[in-house]
Amino acid sequence: MAEQTSAEPRLLAGGNPQIPKGDGDEPVNAYLRAMPGWKQHVGQRLHDLVVRTVPDVRMAVRWNSPHYGIEGNGWFLSYHCFTRYVRVTWLNGSSLDPRPPGNPSTSECAISISRRTTSSTTDALRFGSDKPPICPATSSDRHSGRTSTSARHVGE
Repeated sequence: MAEQTSAEPRLLAGGNPQIPKGDGDEPVNAYLRAMPGWKQHVGQRLHDLVVRTVPDVRMAVRWNSPHYGIEGNGWFLSYHCFTRYVRVTWLNGSSLDPRPPGNPSTSECAISISRRTTSSTTDALRFGSDKPPICPATSSDRHSGRTSTSARHVGE
C-alpha cells in the first residue's frame, strides 16, 4: 500500500509534527507516520493500546496533537512530541481508576516517556494494574485546550 503525499509534514520545535486540525483516523495516522525516530514507536503503541481498549473511540488532531475521546464525553487522552520525550496527558485523569501519576490537586495527569522507556511503554502506562488507566470515566467535563502542568517523567 503505497503512500502518496504531496509534502511531508513540517516538524515543529522538539520534533512535534504539524498536522492540520481534523477528525477521524486519517489525521491521527498522518501524525503517527510523521513522528520522528523512536517517538513513532511510542505513538503507535499508545494508539494501538487505546484502540484495543476503548470501543468506538473517537480520534482527532487538535493543537498539533492526537486526541482520543468518547462521543458526548469529550477527550480523555492526548500526546505530544518534545525533544527528549513524548508527553502523554490524561484529560480528567483524576476520575480514572487506577489514577495516572500527576498532581492530585488537578484533574489532568501526565507522564513523559523518554527514549529509554520505549520498550516498556505499555508497562509504564499500567501503573501496577492489569488494566491500563486509559478507559474514560463518564463525566460531563470537557478538555478546554489547556496543557497539563502535572507530570511524571518515566526514564530520563
